[in-house]
Amino acid sequence: MIRRHTTAFRLAMMLADAFGAAGLFWLVSLGRFGPSWRSQWTAVGVDPIVLAAAFASLWVTALWLANLYRLRARWAIRSELFDIIRAATAVAVVVFSLLFVFKLPNVSRLFLVQLFAAEIIATAFVRIGLRLGFRVLRRHGGSARYLVVVGDGPTAQTFAARVVRHRELGLRIVGYVATAPDTGLVGQLGPRLGWIDDLEDLLHSRVVDEIAICLEPNDAALVEPLTRMCVDEGRIVRIPLRTGAPSLTGGRIEEFDGIPILSLVSGPDRALELLLKRIADLVGAAIGLLILSPVLVLTALWIRRVDGGPILFRQERVGLNLRPFRVLKFRTMATDAEARLEALLEHNVLVGHAFKLDDDPRLTRTGRFLRRTSLDELPQLWNVIRGQMSLVGPRPPLPREVATYDIWHRRRLSMKPGITGLWQVEARREPEFDRWVALDLDYIDHWSLWLDLKIIARTVPAMLGGR
Repeated sequence: MIRRHTTAFRLAMMLADAFGAAGLFWLVSLGRFGPSWRSQWTAVGVDPIVLAAAFASLWVTALWLANLYRLRARWAIRSELFDIIRAATAVAVVVFSLLFVFKLPNVSRLFLVQLFAAEIIATAFVRIGLRLGFRVLRRHGGSARYLVVVGDGPTAQTFAARVVRHRELGLRIVGYVATAPDTGLVGQLGPRLGWIDDLEDLLHSRVVDEIAICLEPNDAALVEPLTRMCVDEGRIVRIPLRTGAPSLTGGRIEEFDGIPILSLVSGPDRALELLLKRIADLVGAAIGLLILSPVLVLTALWIRRVDGGPILFRQERVGLNLRPFRVLKFRTMATDAEARLEALLEHNVLVGHAFKLDDDPRLTRTGRFLRRTSLDELPQLWNVIRGQMSLVGPRPPLPREVATYDIWHRRRLSMKPGITGLWQVEARREPEFDRWVALDLDYIDHWSLWLDLKIIARTVPAMLGGR
């Protein structure tokens, strides 16, 4: 739990500390030596750029060793400042020792004193600012992940209090599932969403990313079946282990605010790689919109001239863990396409919970070409920018399709949908919906950044070749 939810926060702190240290080195040098500060360092026999980078690396290492990148059970400004001073003292000892060993008497001791003092103050302010910034971002829904607590006893209360205490993690408790008549001790659990027997329906009706199973010892027999059901649905399960670990395999023990947590994740759980995937999505989508802007403009003008408006088609789809969003596509069908759908359902060429026609009579003159070349999908780059989709992932289904899913189908919703995916490049002509889902689950189970790159590399020639 810590590793997944603190990666972005810890990485932000490390980058802020590193760039802050290098920037302070430059500012203090400028203030101490004036505009000719670079020549002052060159005269000592060192490159100031290399020295600033070395100081930044040393500073981040010292903070790491002082455990200043770990989640604290009781965070306080006073303890944070004390540990920063302790780290600065350690860096000072190392730096002065190196100056003595390498016999560098020309390095200004006053400069170093000013640098360390400024570093302590700047680091404290930056880290406090980052914590407050993350809390505000998470409080307003930025990258929020929604958690349901199963249980209403002391274990659930203790766990919920820890989650609320660390809002910067981005976990938001949406409510709890009760095991007994209401005792009035809901604390920070939020509203009651139902009873144990209602949990499956709850997972099918609202956005839930994680389930915390916090049952008391007398309900221990329910832990395993509830866990298996949630994992089959593609949800992440967290189990506090105050009363001992249940007999579950495939989990990982993590620490959360001083208590061990058994985490069961059915999909990708490499936090840093997932963060890099999001960065790659943003960069790739932005570059794609920039490079393809002439194609987008010409396509829009052509649709307007030949088929009339509207140019874009917006349709509600289901995203990560039932998150609804409106997907963007170039319009390829007549404006009354949705009204004509019911009459065409009997001609569906797919077997399963999806719909497709080989020769759809609702397609416009331009729509056939756009569908064949997949150019109609290009506006979804904007969905990627907004964080609703990824460049690569399972295709986003319609709400009416999801309503008919079997339980094992639902796990394909445990990863953000993509513009392209594994089944698009391997089995696009496959008529069996279950085969599509099997490929989506194979993608989820074996996901890596390298797999994403391979899928994109196969998608581009397929588009250019009209396949």
